Amino acid sequence: MTPLRQDDILAAVTAERTELADLLAQLRPEQWDAPTLCAGWRVREVVAHTTMPFRMSAPRFFWELARSGFRFNPMADRCARRDAARMSSGELLAVLRANVAHPWRPPGGGLLGALSHEVIHGLDITTALGTGRRVPAYRMDLVLAGMAPKNLAFFGADLAGVSLQATDREWSLGDGAPVRGIAQDLLLVACGRLLPPGHLDGEAAARFTRRC
Repeated sequence: MTPLRQDDILAAVTAERTELADLLAQLRPEQWDAPTLCAGWRVREVVAHTTMPFRMSAPRFFWELARSGFRFNPMADRCARRDAARMSSGELLAVLRANVAHPWRPPGGGLLGALSHEVIHGLDITTALGTGRRVPAYRMDLVLAGMAPKNLAFFGADLAGVSLQATDREWSLGDGAPVRGIAQDLLLVACGRLLPPGHLDGEAAARFTRRC
């Protein structure tokens, strides 16, 4: 297999951010306040979170991290809520548009980690809103290929006793009771999200589906 060039991955990151920015630009004001698949976060908190690396210097990041006892998740939640309250949807969108080609890399994740970050959080928004957006196959292939055990462990999803089986490509994960769906929905399951009804099928589908 030909090694991936960093320029190619950055191009995929840029395209993903650009397409999400175009979609966000079409949202009605009330949709910015709609809930996403990230528990407790509306669309504006998710966008505040994904644009945080563009707005926060390294020293400020470590200062914020120290304020949260060096626990990243509480720090990320606090900053997302604060920035979403301070910034308008137009300001958040402008930051995203201005940084679609930003070379930010999550610690230890590289550019492929950045792509996964954009794809997953983009799906948090679009799946919850029911936009029907499908992540292009090439980008989804890159993200799925990067889902190593250590990455999955970060999300803390309980996948014991289930087999995730994609219906739109040859991809599966785990062994046990089947959970079937398109790959981008199964990616969300692997990342600990509960999906809206109708996205999953199989014996264990209800375990990963939100109750109305």
